[in-house]
Amino acid sequence: MPDIQTLYDSTDEFGPITVTDDGECRILSFAPNDEQSRCLKAVPYVLQFEYTQAMLLVLLFCQPRRVLILGVGGGSLVTALHHMIPGIRITAVELRQSVIDVAYRFFQMPRGKRIELVCANADQYLCAEQPHTQDVVFADLYHGTGVDEVQLKADFIARCAASLKEEGWLVLNCWNEHREDAALRNALREHFADIRTVLTSSRNWVILAGRKPSWHTNSEMKENAFQLTSALGYPLTRHLARMRALGE
Repeated sequence: MPDIQTLYDSTDEFGPITVTDDGECRILSFAPNDEQSRCLKAVPYVLQFEYTQAMLLVLLFCQPRRVLILGVGGGSLVTALHHMIPGIRITAVELRQSVIDVAYRFFQMPRGKRIELVCANADQYLCAEQPHTQDVVFADLYHGTGVDEVQLKADFIARCAASLKEEGWLVLNCWNEHREDAALRNALREHFADIRTVLTSSRNWVILAGRKPSWHTNSEMKENAFQLTSALGYPLTRHLARMRALGE
């Protein structure tokens, strides 16, 4: 067993924040036996969780130049996208300033002119007028007890859709139990023409929803996924094999 060292242990108005180190990885937790983020210290841009890896299947459908990330955690998506796509503009919204500070201090989250970190409630941020529409919106709103229910609501889905460009994509991280959420499915179908899902072995349910249909063939997507594997540091084809249309 690795020797686990606690590097940070604090509490803000929303609950505990703990950072541990097992020698190879840093782990961010919001509750006991919880892992919100995991960062491989030697290569922090290589995503460690299946669900975050699956979220980047969206790169098979578009080449984003501007993205919005709702829910920062340890900053893994910020770090991966910043490394992967030169020149990408990233706006990341996190409710807890303490979490932003921890992501910078312990998880090697990058700084730069093209990265904007905003401490705000994600839903309220979407309600405000945005200066730019986005190619991709990533929503991964979690707390110590599970998914923030706001990201399952029809109004939230509508606001995400409104913040996207005409050919933009929404990527949501949910749980297996949300596959039976009829209101969520209906909201997605109301605003998106192309909806794919991936159920990971960890029972995360990742939703990729495009405002317009994608006409990429399976063989084209497999080839693109294979080509992206080297840059990402993990086999994207593994997650592509699990991708299904909503309802399948």
